[in-house]
Amino acid sequence: MIEDILITMMWSISPLGEAKVGIPIGLQSEANPYVIFVAAFIANVLVFPVMIFFLDHVNRYFLRWRNYKKGALWVAKRAKKGAKDKIQKYGFWGLMLFVMIPVPGTGVYAGTIATYLFNIERKQAFAANTIGIFFSSVIVWVTFMFFKD
Repeated sequence: MIEDILITMMWSISPLGEAKVGIPIGLQSEANPYVIFVAAFIANVLVFPVMIFFLDHVNRYFLRWRNYKKGALWVAKRAKKGAKDKIQKYGFWGLMLFVMIPVPGTGVYAGTIATYLFNIERKQAFAANTIGIFFSSVIVWVTFMFFKD
Protein backbone atom coordinates (compact mmCIF):
# COMPACT_ATOMS: atom_id res chain seq x y z
CA MET A 1 0.00 0.00 0.00
CA ILE A 2 2.80 2.44 0.85
CA GLU A 3 4.42 1.67 -2.49
CA ASP A 4 1.15 2.44 -4.31
CA ILE A 5 0.84 5.77 -2.50
CA LEU A 6 4.46 6.69 -3.31
CA ILE A 7 3.93 5.84 -6.98
CA THR A 8 0.79 7.98 -6.98
CA MET A 9 2.74 10.86 -5.43
CA MET A 10 5.63 10.51 -7.88
CA TRP A 11 3.26 10.68 -10.87
CA SER A 12 1.48 13.62 -9.22
CA ILE A 13 4.67 15.69 -8.98
CA SER A 14 5.79 14.71 -12.46
CA PRO A 15 5.39 17.31 -15.20
CA LEU A 16 4.36 14.40 -17.44
CA GLY A 17 1.16 13.80 -15.57
CA GLU A 18 0.54 15.65 -12.33
CA ALA A 19 -2.49 14.45 -10.34
CA LYS A 20 -4.32 13.93 -13.63
CA VAL A 21 -2.23 10.80 -14.07
CA GLY A 22 -1.33 10.03 -10.45
CA ILE A 23 -4.94 9.58 -9.38
CA PRO A 24 -5.94 7.05 -12.08
CA ILE A 25 -2.73 5.07 -11.48
CA GLY A 26 -3.31 5.10 -7.72
CA LEU A 27 -6.93 4.06 -8.08
CA GLN A 28 -5.83 0.92 -9.93
CA SER A 29 -4.12 -0.25 -6.75
CA GLU A 30 -5.66 -1.74 -3.62
CA ALA A 31 -4.93 1.42 -1.61
CA ASN A 32 -7.75 3.41 -0.04
CA PRO A 33 -9.14 5.73 -2.76
CA TYR A 34 -9.45 8.63 -0.30
CA VAL A 35 -5.78 8.26 0.67
CA ILE A 36 -4.90 8.18 -3.03
CA PHE A 37 -6.79 11.45 -3.57
CA VAL A 38 -5.10 13.21 -0.63
CA ALA A 39 -1.63 11.92 -1.56
CA ALA A 40 -1.98 13.00 -5.20
CA PHE A 41 -3.40 16.40 -4.23
CA ILE A 42 -0.69 17.17 -1.66
CA ALA A 43 2.10 16.05 -4.01
CA ASN A 44 0.71 18.20 -6.81
CA VAL A 45 0.39 21.25 -4.53
CA LEU A 46 4.05 20.89 -3.49
CA VAL A 47 5.09 21.52 -7.09
CA PHE A 48 4.28 25.25 -6.80
CA PRO A 49 6.86 26.21 -4.13
CA VAL A 50 9.52 24.01 -5.70
CA MET A 51 8.93 25.50 -9.15
CA ILE A 52 8.90 29.07 -7.79
CA PHE A 53 12.23 28.42 -6.08
CA PHE A 54 13.60 26.94 -9.30
CA LEU A 55 12.39 29.85 -11.42
CA ASP A 56 13.64 32.48 -8.96
CA HIS A 57 17.09 31.01 -8.30
CA VAL A 58 18.18 28.07 -10.43
CA ASN A 59 16.64 29.24 -13.72
CA ARG A 60 18.73 32.42 -13.70
CA TYR A 61 21.90 30.36 -13.44
CA PHE A 62 20.91 27.98 -16.26
CA LEU A 63 19.93 30.83 -18.61
CA ARG A 64 23.65 31.30 -19.26
CA TRP A 65 23.61 28.19 -21.47
CA ARG A 66 22.30 28.68 -24.97
CA ASN A 67 20.42 25.37 -25.27
CA TYR A 68 18.69 25.82 -21.93
CA LYS A 69 17.80 29.41 -22.77
CA LYS A 70 16.35 28.33 -26.13
CA GLY A 71 14.17 25.71 -24.42
CA ALA A 72 13.13 28.11 -21.65
CA LEU A 73 12.05 30.71 -24.19
CA TRP A 74 10.02 28.10 -26.07
CA VAL A 75 8.25 27.07 -22.83
CA ALA A 76 7.67 30.72 -21.89
CA LYS A 77 6.12 31.50 -25.28
CA ARG A 78 3.77 28.49 -25.00
CA ALA A 79 2.77 29.43 -21.45
CA LYS A 80 2.09 33.02 -22.45
CA LYS A 81 0.08 31.94 -25.48
CA GLY A 82 -2.04 29.47 -23.53
CA ALA A 83 -2.67 31.51 -20.40
CA LYS A 84 -2.21 35.18 -21.21
CA ASP A 85 -5.79 36.15 -22.12
CA LYS A 86 -7.43 34.22 -19.29
CA ILE A 87 -5.03 35.37 -16.60
CA GLN A 88 -4.76 39.00 -17.64
CA LYS A 89 -8.52 39.34 -18.05
CA TYR A 90 -9.70 37.38 -15.01
CA GLY A 91 -6.65 37.46 -12.70
CA PHE A 92 -7.01 35.06 -9.76
CA TRP A 93 -10.07 33.35 -11.25
CA GLY A 94 -8.43 33.00 -14.66
CA LEU A 95 -5.34 31.38 -13.15
CA MET A 96 -7.50 29.08 -11.04
CA LEU A 97 -9.58 28.00 -14.04
CA PHE A 98 -6.47 27.52 -16.18
CA VAL A 99 -4.97 25.18 -13.58
CA MET A 100 -8.30 23.45 -12.93
CA ILE A 101 -8.94 22.19 -16.47
CA PRO A 102 -7.75 18.55 -16.41
CA VAL A 103 -6.17 18.41 -19.86
CA PRO A 104 -2.52 18.28 -20.96
CA GLY A 105 -0.79 21.65 -20.99
CA THR A 106 -2.67 23.05 -18.03
CA GLY A 107 -1.96 22.43 -14.38
CA VAL A 108 0.38 23.60 -11.70
CA TYR A 109 3.52 23.60 -13.84
CA ALA A 110 1.94 25.87 -16.45
CA GLY A 111 0.23 27.89 -13.71
CA THR A 112 3.52 28.43 -11.89
CA ILE A 113 5.30 29.46 -15.08
CA ALA A 114 2.44 31.89 -15.81
CA THR A 115 2.77 33.24 -12.24
CA TYR A 116 6.45 33.85 -12.84
CA LEU A 117 6.05 35.36 -16.33
CA PHE A 118 3.16 37.68 -15.44
CA ASN A 119 4.58 38.69 -12.03
CA ILE A 120 1.48 37.58 -10.15
CA GLU A 121 1.58 38.04 -6.37
CA ARG A 122 2.84 34.72 -4.97
CA LYS A 123 0.33 34.16 -2.15
CA GLN A 124 -2.57 34.86 -4.49
CA ALA A 125 -1.07 32.61 -7.16
CA PHE A 126 -0.47 29.81 -4.65
CA ALA A 127 -4.11 30.01 -3.57
CA ALA A 128 -5.35 30.02 -7.19
CA ASN A 129 -3.10 27.06 -8.08
CA THR A 130 -4.14 25.10 -4.98
CA ILE A 131 -7.86 25.62 -5.61
CA GLY A 132 -7.39 24.76 -9.29
CA ILE A 133 -5.46 21.59 -8.40
CA PHE A 134 -8.17 20.62 -5.91
CA PHE A 135 -11.01 20.89 -8.40
CA SER A 136 -9.00 19.25 -11.17
CA SER A 137 -8.19 16.38 -8.81
CA VAL A 138 -11.85 16.06 -7.79
CA ILE A 139 -12.92 15.90 -11.45
CA VAL A 140 -10.37 13.20 -12.23
CA TRP A 141 -10.99 11.28 -8.99
CA VAL A 142 -14.79 11.22 -9.38
CA THR A 143 -14.53 10.29 -13.05
CA PHE A 144 -12.21 7.37 -12.38
CA MET A 145 -14.07 6.25 -9.26
CA PHE A 146 -17.25 6.09 -11.34
CA PHE A 147 -15.60 4.03 -14.08
CA LYS A 148 -13.46 1.90 -11.75
CA ASP A 149 -14.21 -1.82 -11.97
